[in-house]
Amino acid sequence: MNRREFFLLVAISLAVLFIAGLCGIIFTCSKGKKSVEQIEEPVVIEEDEDEEPLSEETEENNQVNLSYQTQRPLSSLSGLSRLRGMGVFVSEIDPVNYQNPDINVLRQMGVDQYLISYFTGEQYYRNADYDRAIAEYTASINRSVDFLEAFISRGNAWLRKREYSRAIEDYTRAIRINSTKAEVYNYRGFARAERGEMTLAIEDYSRAISLNRNYVDALINRSHSLYQTGNYRRVIEDCNLIISLEPSNAVIWSRRGSAWYRLEDDDKAISDFTEAIRLRGDYAVAWYSRGNAWYNKREYDRALADLNRCLAINPSFAAAYTSRGNIFRILGNNASADADFATAQRLQR
Repeated sequence: MNRREFFLLVAISLAVLFIAGLCGIIFTCSKGKKSVEQIEEPVVIEEDEDEEPLSEETEENNQVNLSYQTQRPLSSLSGLSRLRGMGVFVSEIDPVNYQNPDINVLRQMGVDQYLISYFTGEQYYRNADYDRAIAEYTASINRSVDFLEAFISRGNAWLRKREYSRAIEDYTRAIRINSTKAEVYNYRGFARAERGEMTLAIEDYSRAISLNRNYVDALINRSHSLYQTGNYRRVIEDCNLIISLEPSNAVIWSRRGSAWYRLEDDDKAISDFTEAIRLRGDYAVAWYSRGNAWYNKREYDRALADLNRCLAINPSFAAAYTSRGNIFRILGNNASADADFATAQRLQR
């Protein structure tokens, strides 16, 4: 056997192993017909959960979920070319969950350039190099104008860069291509909410939920936007469903408690804040919120205990100093009240 024949044999062997690996992935995936949401691993985009509220009564309510994978499963790779020299169409293999392909191997296989650009963009995205990722997604779209996954990925990259208008444009183009993907409505709703377009955001979240009733991320996001618009009854409805699906979600127990608080039902608010604290003992916002509810009931000792606990967890919680100062004032402890008000003002500055 000469050198050329040897290298040819090695190349063929590697190709066979590659195909076998892809087939193994398909066999695993085909055992259960999972939806996109079931396959995807949720990733949460959220602000600091213990960030100080805007007023002494305001619940944190800043957790917003955006479920997506940096490498989402493609619905089909039927655009791949015939494997050179093997007599096999990659479309027959259809590696639905092929997560991290080797770009050089794809080139050697003769994969179409729009897919190579897409997968290259995904690698840049995973490394948080969003500008290069966007450039690759754009190259992919330029070569395949209806390539749904590239529009979604580019929208997510724009979202990470906080360029919400561009993200919305890409999600909208993706929806025109395929209007049945619940997650894309959720993504676009998130971008709209970040622009303060709460009504449009709620419409998008609702569309996502209509496509997938148990889409927890969209329910969480919608409950957040509904809270921002003051629709507390609907917040409670969404939180009820979320809790039935995720009973250990402390943020949602706290959010529902805040909705009850806004509706002036302090007993139900305290019950929900208590459960949030049971689930997560270091949840400063829940301690703060329950303290305010005790304050409304004029149970000042309990209110002070909760606010003290809040400040032990987060000494920079300005609104908690204000609430505690109010209680000190009522109890006639003016020196402590003045000290707390001064601390709150200093932190707010």
